[in-house]
Amino acid sequence: MNCQCQGIEIEFNQNVADRDLKSYLSKGTQDTTRLLVESLIAEGVEGLTLLDIGGGVGVIQYELFKAGVSKVISVDASKAYIGTARKEATRRGLTEKIDYIQGDFVTLAKDIPSANIVTLDRVICCYDDMENLVGLSAAHARNLYGIVYPRDAWWVKIGIAVINLLFQLRRSPFRTFSYSTQAVEAVLDRSGFKRHSYHHNLVWQVVVYTR
Repeated sequence: MNCQCQGIEIEFNQNVADRDLKSYLSKGTQDTTRLLVESLIAEGVEGLTLLDIGGGVGVIQYELFKAGVSKVISVDASKAYIGTARKEATRRGLTEKIDYIQGDFVTLAKDIPSANIVTLDRVICCYDDMENLVGLSAAHARNLYGIVYPRDAWWVKIGIAVINLLFQLRRSPFRTFSYSTQAVEAVLDRSGFKRHSYHHNLVWQVVVYTR
């Protein structure tokens, strides 16, 4: 496991997983995740398959199941997220429709099946090799590719620098990353994807691409 994935295990622990699930069950999807889900549903997802990378507690998966997605592969580097997602899927009667894979997607990519839809919700900013993560994940998407990642803005870069300083002071190996929109889209363009829908708030951009 690389240093960044070790940091993910530390930062996205059981307390965080429990908090995220509690928030979803009580308040529903957060704004950017909701926008991503709505943008995907607008393209039609009935009967399609989903590969959710950095799937967390499974929010995107549960919402897209409601819209007709037939099968999900959920990949996450955090054991706590995988365990919590499994329990919630069991409660919802979805265990036979979801395959869980714990680990670094980039390392495991060659053994992971492709899907009609690939999603990475606030995942690109948590990984230290954007080109491999985006390139390999895009190669797994047959129809739709949806991402939420930080805007390419000076105030976001300052915020990320401050956050990383705090991680450093805590001696955590985890870091967050700001990649240029142009660099991300260049990788997707080489993979045959073009931007189809776009939303943003002060910090995050929500983008769906199609082949």
